[in-house]
Amino acid sequence: MKNRLKVLRAERDWSQQDLAERLEVSRQSVNAIETGKYDPSLPLAFRIADLFEMTIEQIFSRD
Repeated sequence: MKNRLKVLRAERDWSQQDLAERLEVSRQSVNAIETGKYDPSLPLAFRIADLFEMTIEQIFSRD
């Protein structure tokens, strides 16, 4: 699954650690999601969408 997480994070000048703390996950989890090695659970996808005030579909898309 593709995502815009890295771009959205960079627009806010947040490090992976900053985003991880806001989402209550590890920095390694953020990295894995950004690089497409891990697809977030639905609850985590909703937390990400809420944090960026977007819909899940605006952040994540099928390959």
